[in-house]
Amino acid sequence: MEITPNRVASEAEWVADRAEEIVPVINETRARLGELFETDVARVSAAAYREEVATVFADGDVAVNAAAYVALLRSLDVEGDYPGFVVDEVLGRELAATVAGGTPLSLLAQATFHVADVATHSEGGAGIDDLDAALAAGFQTRLPGWEWRETESPFAVTPE
Repeated sequence: MEITPNRVASEAEWVADRAEEIVPVINETRARLGELFETDVARVSAAAYREEVATVFADGDVAVNAAAYVALLRSLDVEGDYPGFVVDEVLGRELAATVAGGTPLSLLAQATFHVADVATHSEGGAGIDDLDAALAAGFQTRLPGWEWRETESPFAVTPE
């Protein structure tokens, strides 16, 4: 596999065009997590998703890695699926973390990947299933809508 600037642009376009599949998974995942954590989480629109895809892929260092994970997952299929369970899970978690951003969001996205993954059943092979769950987990984590992210942390130390 070769990753070039053109390939990154192509993968970014594919991810943006997948809004109709990803946004419902984002909103279903947010609803499940909101119920579990007894909080309301804002829904995400297709337009907000596409805008955030553009933001992620505008950062070249992030874009090249995200594109590589996307390309790998798009081409991955394992006969019988189960023997490939580890590789698609690892790639999915890493894509979710890459999309979400740095710590602590990357860790939250990896955990959220598993929540999204158990409810995501996409057509197209083992990799596509985990790819959709990873994109949903990563973008739902970085997009606004969580109340705790809308306020300043009480743990911030003000320099004197």
